[in-house]
Amino acid sequence: MEIELASGAPADLYPCIGATRGLVIVPDMLGRRPLYNEMAESMATTRAWNVIVIEPFRRREFATSGTEERHALMPEMNDDDVVGDMVDAANRLEVEPVGLVGFCMGGMYSFKASASHRFDRIVSFYGMIRLPEHWKGPNQREPLALLKHSDNHQSILAIVGTEDHYTPPNDVDDLEKTGVQVVRYEGADHGFVHDPSRPAYRPGDAADAWSRAYAHLVAR
Repeated sequence: MEIELASGAPADLYPCIGATRGLVIVPDMLGRRPLYNEMAESMATTRAWNVIVIEPFRRREFATSGTEERHALMPEMNDDDVVGDMVDAANRLEVEPVGLVGFCMGGMYSFKASASHRFDRIVSFYGMIRLPEHWKGPNQREPLALLKHSDNHQSILAIVGTEDHYTPPNDVDDLEKTGVQVVRYEGADHGFVHDPSRPAYRPGDAADAWSRAYAHLVAR
């Protein structure tokens, strides 16, 4: 069901009676859509989790369904707003502990949200480790800088492809040096796990990555 966060941002909530954990999902650049509704509903029913999907762009209206307008908006984004919505979403789940999963842009914000200390386990699927140059703005901080404030880097799992220009090898090496757990998939490009409609999708690697992600989220 759709709910409204304190900021006015919409979110999709999937509760489960007797839930054993909560999970916040932060989508990619294209935001909430059926792909994430199906993902969240499946997690709620098969994992017995309370799951919520947030909209990173709040109630912004876009003229097209593509990414061009969204890329152009990135310098105006505010870390405190996005992470604040993520924390608010976690509090709406009414269960502890709460994990966090983000994809692409959402994976970048998942790195940033580690500084909030709200999430016990984090999985970032191909999140940007350094801000792309054309995304830089006054209220956008570097993911690596915020990761320094995490109180448990081992609680963060980064899943990356070796052919992803958003996660170049030097950035991945620097991420690993912080203590974050990194799994590299040889030959994989950006977005190879979460969306079967993407040309980059690799079903074998996707299945392995999801297996690792679920194991990480419930590890103690």
